[in-house]
Amino acid sequence: MKALYTATAKVRGGREGSVESSDGALKHDLKIPKELGGPGGAGTNPEQLFAAGYGACYESALANIARKEGVKLQDVEITSNVLIGKDESDGGFKLAVKLDVKLPGIERSVAEDLAKKAHDFCPYSKATRGNIEVELNVL
Repeated sequence: MKALYTATAKVRGGREGSVESSDGALKHDLKIPKELGGPGGAGTNPEQLFAAGYGACYESALANIARKEGVKLQDVEITSNVLIGKDESDGGFKLAVKLDVKLPGIERSVAEDLAKKAHDFCPYSKATRGNIEVELNVL
């Protein structure tokens, strides 16, 4: 693959550290959520960062597909849910994603078709395909 852009982020201290992008636009403390046995509090975590990235990428893919198909979208909302749970196969953890897709004013069958085509097109969806469970939920 010929790279068109490279995003670079430095992490120090893992889940209880910090993350900063090379351009300084992203700079956050990292905290383990209480649900995972951490202190919670001010800071983000890898699952939130993944949810934000996946949701933004998916919505862009959806807009691209809709434009190609001549469908005008308005007030689109993607809620990206990243779930982390125990992986019984090795005692570690694994991820799953649920994308809630709101396409106001679009007929349900058209919305479902666009959502699926966007999932086929989205780079995050391509990266996760066959690796983690991803559920599309058109609301």
